Amino acid sequence: MAIAEPLTISDAARVTGLSAHTLRYYERAGLMMEVDRAESSHRRYSDADLGWIELITKLRATGMPIRRVREYAELVRAGAGTEAERLEILETHRLEVLEHLDETRRNLEAIERKVRYYREAANASTPVSSVDSSQSRAASSGSTA
Repeated sequence: MAIAEPLTISDAARVTGLSAHTLRYYERAGLMMEVDRAESSHRRYSDADLGWIELITKLRATGMPIRRVREYAELVRAGAGTEAERLEILETHRLEVLEHLDETRRNLEAIERKVRYYREAANASTPVSSVDSSQSRAASSGSTA
């Protein structure tokens, strides 16, 4: 996203979908790069700042702990020579995200089995109350329901 002029914190909050409070917290917590300030000392967010906010928002949304995001940010601020450490952080997180996706897929499969079961039961007009608990156990154990 290209912006013509730096944004105020309220404009940056609107663009990123985060609150101004969250943006201030990210700065205090050491997650942000140096945000420029106007002569009035108000924050002025650039395209680079918005890109960084987008990245750390995605890292947080995928479960990266604040301390790990902070560690990554510190390495970025340190500059050249820290690429291997940054890569390790991102590769480790990527593997964790992939594991979570696999678990989520397995959970979704169990839910889909249950949805199919109820659709079939609804189409057959068959009462399921007595069968439901055994079907739930079967679905959670991986058998078809």
